[in-house]
Amino acid sequence: MQRLSIESLPRAPLGRTFFLFAFLLATTLQTQAWAQASAPSVDPLVERREVSAWLNKIHRAAQTQNYVGTFVYQRGSTMRSSKISHFADKSNEYEELETLDGRQRRILRQNEDVYTLIPEQKTVFQEKRESKDSFPALLATPNRDVLDYYAPKVLPNERMAGFDCMVIELTPKDEYRFGYRLWADRNTGLLLRAQTLDAEGHLLEQAAFSQISIGVPSEKARIVHAIQATHGWHVIKPQITATRLSDAGWSIDVDKKVPGFKSVREVRRTMRSTVDGKPLEVQQVVYSDGMAGLSVFIEPATRERKEGHGNAGATNILIKRYGDFWLTLLGEVPQATLQQFASSIEYKQPAK
Repeated sequence: MQRLSIESLPRAPLGRTFFLFAFLLATTLQTQAWAQASAPSVDPLVERREVSAWLNKIHRAAQTQNYVGTFVYQRGSTMRSSKISHFADKSNEYEELETLDGRQRRILRQNEDVYTLIPEQKTVFQEKRESKDSFPALLATPNRDVLDYYAPKVLPNERMAGFDCMVIELTPKDEYRFGYRLWADRNTGLLLRAQTLDAEGHLLEQAAFSQISIGVPSEKARIVHAIQATHGWHVIKPQITATRLSDAGWSIDVDKKVPGFKSVREVRRTMRSTVDGKPLEVQQVVYSDGMAGLSVFIEPATRERKEGHGNAGATNILIKRYGDFWLTLLGEVPQATLQQFASSIEYKQPAK
């Protein structure tokens, strides 16, 4: 099977979680050992309850706090800086994400409506937010106890971007997940740094604020005005509809092989074929264990592709042929996880 370069693959729309992948994570990197000086010994049940409460506090803080800052995403040798502004009131969220490297891109959000601006083309992509786990948010499914699949550990407090931080380490309980190390402001709970670690504790990816102000006055009017200023631009609305893979004859029975990953979204995307320009329907199902996520894309085999696998940082990809279909599996999980998912996919021609 051929090894693939993720950057060279044809791009399919992946939703906000994967789209933001190009923008996120960290400051100066040093390879760190998996084990650090640990906090004083505590009762495991007490530690688990404390960490569970902090994970939910981190998730809420990203949605409810007003903050403006610059963060850096590092994956391998690639580093990209972005500026984020987030404001919230009792029932609304307003957010602006702007790339500071390469081509200028702005992503504006008002509640669940997301606008991706391409200024040089006066084009705006308008779609609904598909997930709430983009940095500095955390949990994809905050109501599930992710600590069934990760062993929590509270590490000594550290300073990050000028704030005293709670430091949490999550070690996977099996080989199907990566580990995480998190730094959260002790006062507000806002996540200031996040690392993804492999089984040996080597750093795969990192996102960290180099500068941030928390509790700033709201500038929601500025974001609303920026959205309104795109009036007259070329608007592209991706065609995405909710669906059920089972209605199309597909089943993915993976729970016994990889416990903890549950389907959180099933959609059908209508794309433009790169071969003949005709509409091409792609089925997508998104899985999450609460921390890690992956997508399975299913499309008719109407174009030439090659089977293979590859990775960039924590993101792995697997492409396989299945009869008259191509399967693409993509996610922030080890390659073994994608292989297990791929072996669990079955198709039966639905009755007409």
